[in-house]
Amino acid sequence: MHFLTRATLASLFLLTPCSAMRAQTQQSVPSATAENDIYSPRAQAAAGDAQAQFALANLYFRGRGVAQDYTQALIWYRQSADQGFAPAQNQLGNMYEHNFGVKTDYARAITYYHSASDQGYALAQYNLANMLENARGVRRDYRQALALYRKAADQNLPEAEQEVGYFYQCGFVGPRDYAQAIAWYRRAASHGNSNAENQLGYMAGEGWGQPQDYVEALSWYYKAADHGNADAQENIGYMFQHGTGVQTDYRTAMSWFYKAAGRGNSNAENQLGWMYQFGQGMQPDFAKALAWYRLSADQGNQNGINNLRAITSILKLQSDDAWDAASASATDAAIVQAQRQERIQDLHRRINELDADAAQQDNFADQLEHSGKKNDVMGKIFNALGSVGAIQYRQQAQKDRAESATLRDQLAQTENQSQFSANVPAP
Repeated sequence: MHFLTRATLASLFLLTPCSAMRAQTQQSVPSATAENDIYSPRAQAAAGDAQAQFALANLYFRGRGVAQDYTQALIWYRQSADQGFAPAQNQLGNMYEHNFGVKTDYARAITYYHSASDQGYALAQYNLANMLENARGVRRDYRQALALYRKAADQNLPEAEQEVGYFYQCGFVGPRDYAQAIAWYRRAASHGNSNAENQLGYMAGEGWGQPQDYVEALSWYYKAADHGNADAQENIGYMFQHGTGVQTDYRTAMSWFYKAAGRGNSNAENQLGWMYQFGQGMQPDFAKALAWYRLSADQGNQNGINNLRAITSILKLQSDDAWDAASASATDAAIVQAQRQERIQDLHRRINELDADAAQQDNFADQLEHSGKKNDVMGKIFNALGSVGAIQYRQQAQKDRAESATLRDQLAQTENQSQFSANVPAP
């Protein structure tokens, strides 16, 4: 997903219509029944009920009423999927695509998505289309992707409706059609999709398929921002920063950038670096500028990377004292919140990698323990060697899970810390 935002390298770079960032859609999981009671679906699941198996897997996947355990989730999802239950097949695809408890395996993800999609399951159609659109494990095919998005959109899946709009906007299949794009975005927005609301704001501000209207653009941005959309929050900040359709107001711009940065928006982090570097609404503060650029660059934001390099060169050319002063740790509530968000994302990534590695180690051990060697002299030797190897794999799996458990504790502590909330003036 690469939904458009207004901010670039301050005012020095132009936006490109279809290559700017689009917010990634979360892979949703259908709600499990009796989420807080792990024993409620267990008896039915053990008896072979596919829906109960799926519900039980959801509890393990989410860590509701039980410690989060992707290995147990996989066991129950697979049992449910083996009976042809489409939501379980889709969720297995999601786990293989996104490294939840297993090593990333796009081929398996596609297989599971196909199985669920062929049954008409909208979320699987969307996920399969997304892989085709982004060439993950398969050759890029915009036409097939659009066909799948349309099938999911016909079932009123908001994410799919939004994607159909984006295809028309960018002209991935045929000429661009802004009228169709707006129609699909409005449909997705009517179903509560904040990315579509943000995109409608962008199109109104650019005058795509309609007369340019900053008032309407801001109205859509506010709607999306009220729904917690960080891209929209950043877009509002950009409009106030540059006086686009509104009077320039650096204080208001900064408050919206703080909100977006608190949600991990790297463009907002870059813009805050720019404002601190050039003293927009305050005295220049190179230490804070450097801190914000680093946060943006740490997420791979190219504008943040470029600005970090530029300010580093400038400061080092001035004097060693200037560099030492600016590179000293700069801390305020907003920076702390952004750093916390970055740490949360990093902990999630590391936990997923450890869980996936542990599952792989167990799989290797299973293969060695059930190698099926013949009961002869050489067979006994291979069996013995296999047992030794299996023990080593089991031990590594235990180490991975122990480290994962430690990181989960750190994640819980980090997430429970008080959250910074910027004082944003009422629109």
